[in-house]
Amino acid sequence: MATTGYLKRLTRRLTEDLGEVDAEQIAEESRATGAQRAAECCRGDEVTMHGELRAVQTCSRTAKEGVKAEFFDGSDTVLLKWLGRNRIPGIEPGRKLTVRGRLAEHDGAKVIYNPYYELYGSDDE
Repeated sequence: MATTGYLKRLTRRLTEDLGEVDAEQIAEESRATGAQRAAECCRGDEVTMHGELRAVQTCSRTAKEGVKAEFFDGSDTVLLKWLGRNRIPGIEPGRKLTVRGRLAEHDGAKVIYNPYYELYGSDDE
């Protein structure tokens, strides 16, 4: 019986979309920390979310756009914007972090401006 369950889980992991598996794992970690889910948060809410940075865009010294990062918590994507910064050490794709701030909307997308954040390394997990 135990081998049947193992084989089902193994088959599921081998055939399931990697994006879905990744989202499920991130959502599980987020639930374990007690953080809010991005999909359930609305504009104006003070939020604390846990997830992973999917993409980071830094600006040149002449541009004043700041650092932008795509944050994913397993349920939805939130854009994080640090204004007036060219680069932030540790803010890079693949890093897990907890962010805190007020949720806003810009062009229909969820955004947190200048969020407080706590980075997690591979040894913290």
